[in-house]
Amino acid sequence: MERPAWAPHGIDLSVPSVSRMYDYYLGGSHNFEADRVAARKVIEAFPGLPKIVQANRAFMRRAVRHAVAEGVTQFLDIGSGIPTFGNVHEVAREASPEARVVYVDNDPVAVAHSKAVVAGDDRVGVVAGDFREPAAILASRQVEDLIDLNRPVALLLVSLLHFMDEDDKPYERVAEFRDALAPGSVLVLSHASVERGPATTAQGDDVSDIYRRGGSTFVMRTSAEIARFFDGFELAEPGVVTLPDWRPEGPVDVDDPIVYSGFAGVGRTA
Repeated sequence: MERPAWAPHGIDLSVPSVSRMYDYYLGGSHNFEADRVAARKVIEAFPGLPKIVQANRAFMRRAVRHAVAEGVTQFLDIGSGIPTFGNVHEVAREASPEARVVYVDNDPVAVAHSKAVVAGDDRVGVVAGDFREPAAILASRQVEDLIDLNRPVALLLVSLLHFMDEDDKPYERVAEFRDALAPGSVLVLSHASVERGPATTAQGDDVSDIYRRGGSTFVMRTSAEIARFFDGFELAEPGVVTLPDWRPEGPVDVDDPIVYSGFAGVGRTA
């Protein structure tokens, strides 16, 4: 298999990656055949998935603008993935020229491409890191250089936590970040679910199986389980709701109910 110039050496092109599959759902080009094969299987099991991904990105953009309106201009985006149009730093910068962003991902392609996209921007950093190691992320040079942990930070865990099972201790890791960040910090979170949308539990199980066969975890959670991630945060209205229903910027005109297959929310510490 020919290795593209943008692909870092040392990665196995035959193993699908969560970040590169997400890039494929968004119509990106930074993915390999193994990613495309696995992603197409997921879409077959869960038709309409690209629309969910687009609704998720739209939620992220609204939440970033909300954070800036609340006076938060520092962003830590964990599981940031491969950059596409409308990234966090672009949205935040439109709302506040002073915004600073650190992207964190554990996929080498996502990290390499992110560095290329933000090269020369001294208010954006990229970290090769893992959500399961909060202390290492917070102690990284990029966070130290760009983020003042004595001031509020917006922690973005967008479409990330469904890739963590209970053995990864996701609730504990979120609490570690919460306790390390200054009062007034914000949690922006979205998570896959079959509780409210038209997809069945069996379809959700099929998606989990496909990811597991590719070496990754995928866990559908209920709205109550997702709300638990906000323990210690005060939820912004309207609370934990389906993706299109979190502070829509206009009338919600949904042509496919599949976009309700997930929940999102924003919380703030006292």
